[in-house]
Amino acid sequence: MSSNFVNMDRGTIYLLPPSIQDWLPKDHLARFVVEIVSQLNLRPLKDDYAGRGSKAYSPEILLPLLFYGYATGVFASRKLERATYDSVAFRYITVNTHPDHDTISTFRKRFLNELKPLFVQILQIAHEMNVLNLGKVSLDGTKVKANASKHHALSWEHACKLEKQLKAEVEELLRKAEEADKSTDSDGMSIPEELSRREDRLSVIAEAKAEIERRAVERHAREKESYEKKMADRKEKEQRTGKKPGGKTPTPPQPGPVKNDQVNLTDPEYRIMPKSGGSFEQAYNAQASVDMESMLIVENHVSQQPNDKQEMKTALQEIETLPEELGKVDTMVTDAGYFSGANVVSCEEQQIVPLIATERQKHNQTFQERFSEPEPLPENTDPVTKMKHRLKTQEGRKLYAKRKCTIEPVFGIIKAVLGFRQFLLRGLQSVQGEWNLVSIAWNLKRLHVLTT
Repeated sequence: MSSNFVNMDRGTIYLLPPSIQDWLPKDHLARFVVEIVSQLNLRPLKDDYAGRGSKAYSPEILLPLLFYGYATGVFASRKLERATYDSVAFRYITVNTHPDHDTISTFRKRFLNELKPLFVQILQIAHEMNVLNLGKVSLDGTKVKANASKHHALSWEHACKLEKQLKAEVEELLRKAEEADKSTDSDGMSIPEELSRREDRLSVIAEAKAEIERRAVERHAREKESYEKKMADRKEKEQRTGKKPGGKTPTPPQPGPVKNDQVNLTDPEYRIMPKSGGSFEQAYNAQASVDMESMLIVENHVSQQPNDKQEMKTALQEIETLPEELGKVDTMVTDAGYFSGANVVSCEEQQIVPLIATERQKHNQTFQERFSEPEPLPENTDPVTKMKHRLKTQEGRKLYAKRKCTIEPVFGIIKAVLGFRQFLLRGLQSVQGEWNLVSIAWNLKRLHVLTT
C-alpha cells in the first residue's frame, strides 16, 4: 500500500498568521473591494447615524461585506453572517468581527437609495484607472424573478367571487349575533373575532381590486393609443393608394379589468412577464447599459414593463446624467426588442448613433452578404432608413456582432455564475436598489479582473 501521501493529522493544532493582513493573497478580490470602498465618499451614510445607544458597525465594514457577498454569490443576510465565521475573505472584510443578519439586512434596506451615487463614484474610479472611457454602449434587459409566491396571487375573477362569499358570511354572522343576544346557548364561536377576520380580508381584497382596476386603466390607455395609431395608418394608406387596406380591421380595446388580471399580495408591484421557452413568471425587467470596451455596467434600472422597447428613453436619460469626465456615449447598440422610430430619433437627439436591429439577424450568412456594401443613400433620408443602411455596412455588422459578446455575458455571469436569479427584496423601489447593488458587485468583480 502506497504511503506517498501528504501528512494528514486532524489533531494537529493549526495557527493562522498573527496579522489578518497575511490571511489573503495580495491580489485577492476581497482586498480589492476594501480598497475601492476606502476611496468612496461614505460621509452621507455615516452622518445618518445618530450616535446614540450601543456602538454600530461602520459602513466601511458593512458596505464591502455586501459588495463582496454579491460579487461571490452570497446574497442572503443569514449566509453573509455565517460567512464571517467560515470564510477567511469575509473575516478579512469584517476585521474578524461578526455582524448579525439583522444588522446586515437593516443596513441594506436603510441605505438602498445611497447606492446610486456610489455606483457613479466607482465608475469615476474606473476612469481614473484608465479602464473606462465612454464611447460605444450596448443596452439589454433580463427578467429577474420577483420575491413573491404564486399562491398569494389574487385574480379579478377570484377576488370578486371571494368578496361576495365573505360579505354573505358577514351577514350570516350578524344574524347569528342577533340570535345569540336572545339565547343563552353558546356554540363556542367568537362572533366578534370571526367578523374582524372577514372584515380584514375584505379590506385586503378591496385594495387588491383597486390596484387591478388602476392597472386596467393604464393598459386601456396604452391599447387605445396603439389602436388609434393603427387606424390612422390604415386611413392614411387608403387615402394614398385609393385602396382599402388588407388584413383584419383592428378591434377597439375594451375598458376595465378582465377575469385573469391579477395582483400579488406579497409584492403587488411585480408583473407577469414572458420568459424563454414560452412560459411566464412573476418578475421585474432588469436593464443594463454596458460599455463595450470594458464590459462595465454604466447605467442600470428596473422596469415593470415586459417590453424592452419602452426602456430606451429611461436608459438615455440615465446616461445623460453621468459625469462629463467619463466621456460621451457616441453609439448605442441594441437588439430588435428596442426598435421603434421614436427610439431612433431619441438617440439622434442626444447625438448618439443608434444601431438597433430592426429584425432578428439570420445566421450562416454567405460570404457575399458578409463582405458586401450597400448602395449609398440619397440626401435627406429619414433617421430609420439611415440606421438600416448603417446596419448593412461591414462596419455596422461588425459592431452589432460585438453586442453578443459584451452585454449578454454580463447577464450570463450574474445569473449562472453568481447565481442571482431572484430579488430578495420586494417593491419596485427596493428592487431598483438591489439591482444597483448587483451592478456595483459586477463592476467591482470586472474591474478587479481588468487591473490585476
